Amino acid sequence: MFSARVILAFTGVWVLSAAAAARADDLGWSAMLLAQSASVPRGPGMYINLFKFVPVVIVYLLWVWTSDWVDDDLKRLGNLRFSTWNSVVFSTGVLGLGLLWAIPIYVVGLVVLLLMYFVPLLTYVYVRNQAVPDDQKVLTPYHLGEVANDVLSKLGMKPLFNTGDDASNRSGPPIEFIGKSSKGKVDEDRVVRAQESRQFMAAKELVYDAILRRSTDIHLEPTDEQLSVRYRIDGILHAAEPFDRPTGDAVLNVFKVLSALDISEKRKPQDGSFSAKLEGREVDFRVATSGSKSGEKLVMRILDNAASVGRLEEVGLRPKLTAEVRAIVTQPHGMFLCCGPTGSGKTTTLYACLREIDRFQRNIITVEDPIEYHLDNITQMEINTKSGATFAGSLRSILRQDPDVIMIGEIRDQETATIACQAATTGHFVFSTVHSNDTITALFRLLDLKVEPFMIASALTAVLGQRLVRVLCENCKEPYKPKPEVLKKANLPADKIDVFYRRPAEPEQVCPVCGGSGYMGRTGIFELLVITDKMRDMIRENPSLNAIKAEARKNNMIYLQEDGLRQVIQGKTSIEELMRVVK
Repeated sequence: MFSARVILAFTGVWVLSAAAAARADDLGWSAMLLAQSASVPRGPGMYINLFKFVPVVIVYLLWVWTSDWVDDDLKRLGNLRFSTWNSVVFSTGVLGLGLLWAIPIYVVGLVVLLLMYFVPLLTYVYVRNQAVPDDQKVLTPYHLGEVANDVLSKLGMKPLFNTGDDASNRSGPPIEFIGKSSKGKVDEDRVVRAQESRQFMAAKELVYDAILRRSTDIHLEPTDEQLSVRYRIDGILHAAEPFDRPTGDAVLNVFKVLSALDISEKRKPQDGSFSAKLEGREVDFRVATSGSKSGEKLVMRILDNAASVGRLEEVGLRPKLTAEVRAIVTQPHGMFLCCGPTGSGKTTTLYACLREIDRFQRNIITVEDPIEYHLDNITQMEINTKSGATFAGSLRSILRQDPDVIMIGEIRDQETATIACQAATTGHFVFSTVHSNDTITALFRLLDLKVEPFMIASALTAVLGQRLVRVLCENCKEPYKPKPEVLKKANLPADKIDVFYRRPAEPEQVCPVCGGSGYMGRTGIFELLVITDKMRDMIRENPSLNAIKAEARKNNMIYLQEDGLRQVIQGKTSIEELMRVVK
């Protein structure tokens, strides 16, 4: 419909443009009509002043082209108001041409036409550039340089601007890759090999864009025609600009070369790693590939080594819970477990706990896969399953190094769980994580690993369950009155709750802070199970999930959903986000 509208406007406005230019000529249409009516022989022609007519035609053709571009761009982006911007760009152009006809002074009319063309267009460009990543922005120096180089290359001339289709002339985004060998050591030759790929710059732009958008994972997923790109931001996957298959396969091979993976193997799973330097800090990438029906899939986990480890107050713990956790983790011996699904922030919480311990007077050793944060004055060990280094094997060697505090990245098997419990009962304080839905099931997860009940009862001090919920964007969140049935279901007093907050239902424009998602960052919700003497007796004699849960409730344990409601009431997150995370 839009294209037909432009074509119809073309014929009508072309006449207006011609008439406007001719009207400004010294003879004008009146003189032409008089000459013809008087049967006077025709002159040489060219009564239209080309110096006045041609600029109008150029502006008009530009308007037609940019109107179509805006239409296509709005359809592709999908997060801007389609009808509003289409109407503004189109109608202002028509109005400008009409004013050119109405204003008797040609120069003034042309200036008005230019203003009516450029002001809406540049306003749209500014708004859409706020909603797209850097590599998709238009009319920037980088974009204009690329356009100029493209035109010059079509004319058979050498590019003049260092924007980068040639890898040897372009540095690209300010990020420098560091290749790794199969043993995890730095291998500079791998970067040289990767740079030989024509899509090396596309790989750099992909990683740089992902980091700018606060991504924690990059997914490259093949289809029959293209390689889809998705970023995991605040725990949710967001689609990005896909690659065509030849380009996407080349980009995927760049990451495989950097990670010391076999580029000829596309069916068997492979995993590796590489690093990058960005703005004075080092970022690690864990790469995992696997075959699929449509081709090879690759997932990269982004580990920012410069990410600061927050204190307990900063991870989302309420003040009372912060004091309880601080008192537990500073004990001389015992075991503190943090449980939750993958990506729920367990390791971050454990590091916040480590910060509460005097690292100068106590010997702290960690065993991780991989090392996600760096803390001063502690010994950090990374396991390597390829070389035979496991959690259990590393733990045995650690116990001979006189540790006071041991942090185990994850308890995965019986051997690791047994050694951890033994260490906790022999004068060490042990931190670790377990995959389970809540604190009660974490106990039974240890039992499922065939750890003796008396050993769990003696070793375990407390279990902290957690989830991560997205935080509402302070710039665009909106208040609303919750329905009474929602409050009743959540056991909240309807007379004391005035408003909840949520992301904008229909934003007038894309928020420049959160990019239109309505959320910015994440925070934790928690439940703490402190193992009392009565619970120890229950675990030793006859472990019962319901009995332990009832005893925990008697000790005023607050569940995850109840702690999440606190964040909802405070306006930090929405009830929809809480229900998404805690079923």
